Amino acid sequence: MTRLLLVEDNIDLAFGLRNNLEIEGYHVAGAEDGEEGLRCLLEDGPWDVVVLDVMLPKMDGFRVLKMARDAGVDAPVLLLTARGEEADVVRGLRLGADDYVTKPFGILELLARVEALLRRRGAASQSERVLAYGDTEIDLAARTVSYDGDSVALTPKEFDLLVALYRREGAAASRVELIQEVWGYPASVITRTVDTHIAELRAKLESDASEPRHILTVPRVGYRLDQNA
Repeated sequence: MTRLLLVEDNIDLAFGLRNNLEIEGYHVAGAEDGEEGLRCLLEDGPWDVVVLDVMLPKMDGFRVLKMARDAGVDAPVLLLTARGEEADVVRGLRLGADDYVTKPFGILELLARVEALLRRRGAASQSERVLAYGDTEIDLAARTVSYDGDSVALTPKEFDLLVALYRREGAAASRVELIQEVWGYPASVITRTVDTHIAELRAKLESDASEPRHILTVPRVGYRLDQNA
């Protein structure tokens, strides 16, 4: 049974979400504040997916997320936020969130987002292939990356973005295509997030991030991965 951790301090909302998730077949555990949520993440895992509210007592969701990622927790995280500010969304994504839903939201939307996260994770975990280009190796099953023989720490979204580029076999991908494929967002949503993640990938996987050999910009289009350079 799929294990889901729900970190939400609104008792009525948490009750409704838990009921609906359990009806869909999830085993749901809950926490009502950030400190308890972090403890559950670190001590009671592994989790198949985490639904994490941003506004929590004792410790906000951003801090919970950062500390969990720093500790090596790689479970997909869906943020619940009442904030509409793009900066808050980008902050969550850069800290390692995989997706977000803005309150108020419909239960069907949340269920669809959870299912999408599980599908993406399952597709990678079922594969045993190791992808390689240049000095970089990508282990899909372990979701790890090495560069020049050394392990490189990527956030979940950085990993997914790298794989999305690799699978195009050198073809260009637009920012719109990448934001839809990797983040599952509509075409109009925060496409600058792609640029931020590309910059992070270059810093970690290029010998000179200012003159990349593999992760290339395609003017007026987007990006592509040159596997033969």
